[in-house]
Amino acid sequence: MRRSPDPSPVMTTTFATVADLQERLGGIPTSRILLNPPPGAATVDDVIAAEREDRICELIDGVLVEKTMGWFESRIAVALITILEEFLDEHDLGLVLGADGTLRILPKQVRVPDVCFISWERFPNRRLPKQTPIPNLVPDLAVEVLSDGNTPKEMDRKLRDYFKAGVRLVWYIDPPTRTAEAYTSLDDVKRISARGTLDGGDVLPGFRLSLKKLFSRAERSRRR
Repeated sequence: MRRSPDPSPVMTTTFATVADLQERLGGIPTSRILLNPPPGAATVDDVIAAEREDRICELIDGVLVEKTMGWFESRIAVALITILEEFLDEHDLGLVLGADGTLRILPKQVRVPDVCFISWERFPNRRLPKQTPIPNLVPDLAVEVLSDGNTPKEMDRKLRDYFKAGVRLVWYIDPPTRTAEAYTSLDDVKRISARGTLDGGDVLPGFRLSLKKLFSRAERSRRR
């Protein structure tokens, strides 16, 4: 699993070399960094344009970075969404979004959690935002299912952005080890073993889900 994030500074929008850009984005593969528009010049409109080409991208300080997710990571996300929806049918606390739920969480940051929960408290009078491709919304819970293309530094930066924006709970789920990490702040992390349980805490009171059940659901290996 990952180490705790270091407090490295956020990057600027000036890049001397491609290697410098790659390093400032957390050492991610260069294949995920879009060069049109030029790094540092991208906007929310460019994120929307990329979506029209079936490319899900995040906006990180003016740079378009393509999301990465394999088929099994997608299955885990779908299984978790299904379980969360079942819970919310009984506990009307808010809404769940999937892996194409693009959100502007900070002025220059568009993030796309693999799964996220947004409480009704984020919607005045429970009115959903007007139809817009990328609303200014911050989730209460953000979930990332780690993929081979993710790097520890990338996920550290994402964690900082989430909590800076006001996210209250972050789950990082690691498919190879079938373990997870649950963050309630940058420094407060609970490492969950393969036999452990995800807990909704104050964000989703009463929600508990064993990782064994989650992975069984993703593999559809439950006994009938």
